[in-house]
Amino acid sequence: MRSFVVPGPPILLPLGVLLMVVAWVTLRPRSPVRLAAAWLAAWYAVAVVGATLLPLHVSWGAEPQYFRINPIPFTHVRPSDSVLNVAMTLPFAAILYVLFGIRTKMRVLRLGLLLSASIEITQCVLILTVHDNRWAEANDIVANVLGVYLGYLAFHRLLRLGAVRRLVEAASAPRPVPEPG
Repeated sequence: MRSFVVPGPPILLPLGVLLMVVAWVTLRPRSPVRLAAAWLAAWYAVAVVGATLLPLHVSWGAEPQYFRINPIPFTHVRPSDSVLNVAMTLPFAAILYVLFGIRTKMRVLRLGLLLSASIEITQCVLILTVHDNRWAEANDIVANVLGVYLGYLAFHRLLRLGAVRRLVEAASAPRPVPEPG
């Protein structure tokens, strides 16, 4: 069986810098606090890609390892993986709120589910095509969405603090002014 490894740093570092440049070009006339929030979000995205997809172990000439795919939730739960998946998605609600103005709980949860399902589907495709050594599990989706929900609750509790609320308002996208109707 022939194989090679696609390492993370040669992909992740340029990706992070690219996302920072895109944020700077997009937000240049805006506040430095908003730019800093966008840069933090960019590196969060890089960290998620790194944690879920890289390094990528590519091989060919062997059968896919189907045992790495678990579509049934709450079977073969690995508690340490679940805790890491919850922790990974805790900041997601705050990022949606600050950068994109997404504030409703159901919309945040739907986007968290979409993000998590996208990650797991990508991992499944990699297992089936290039025989990556990742795991694609429904348990990860459950843990990720739980992390998004807990992050949403924690973020909204933190918004009750005046200093946090002011910082978030300074970093947040301006709300559109409704036109007189």
